[in-house]
Amino acid sequence: MKHICTLFLMFFVCYTYSQQTITYKATDGINITADFYKANGSDQFIILFHQAGWSRGEYKEIAPKLNALDYNCLAVDQRSGGAVNGVQNETNAMAKKKGKKTEFVDAFQDLEASIAYVKETYHPKKLVIWGSSYSSSLVLKYVGEYPDGINGVLSFSPGEYFEDKKFITKSASHIKIPVFITSAQNEKKSWSTIYDAIPSTKKHFFLPKTKGNHGSRALWAKFSDHDEYWQAVKSFLETI
Repeated sequence: MKHICTLFLMFFVCYTYSQQTITYKATDGINITADFYKANGSDQFIILFHQAGWSRGEYKEIAPKLNALDYNCLAVDQRSGGAVNGVQNETNAMAKKKGKKTEFVDAFQDLEASIAYVKETYHPKKLVIWGSSYSSSLVLKYVGEYPDGINGVLSFSPGEYFEDKKFITKSASHIKIPVFITSAQNEKKSWSTIYDAIPSTKKHFFLPKTKGNHGSRALWAKFSDHDEYWQAVKSFLETI
């Protein structure tokens, strides 16, 4: 019976979505590459941003599972990144070719463009943004400054990764929407000040019983504690 249930879950995840790679422009003209994972019949959306040195490939395993939770997903290549899971960061390559800066802070415009693109193209009934490592800080900055039209934010291993060590905390002090923060066990000190600054009455955090993992990869099935993280994510999404 357990084997049958596993096969059914695999079938469900594989056949409730379709994937295509798309491009759209940032305000400085750079083409942003992203993978659109469509959840059939859904008007809910999650935009997924990757961690440092990586690409949209961080979400190859995660996005289909979010589709199964009835969310369309857009996994974005930011200009600050590299490659992971066999997926090269095309936005980073384009930015370098055009002589653009590719530091963490430079990727904020890619978040802005991605969110604007989804709003204008898909008109989602519910829109959630999600970041990993440095981008998990940038999504908190975004919702602190531009909360309109965003229903929730998930932040995996945020911190003050920028020259201004209050860059994120200052913006977080204006967040009013539902917030979820998680990380490895030993990373809480990196984001506790940010979390404390958030005035939202709908903020939540999760720490695993194990040592856990950095960023969104905590949800990858290769890690024995991934189910703990997934349950926390699902519980948060149900509150939005």
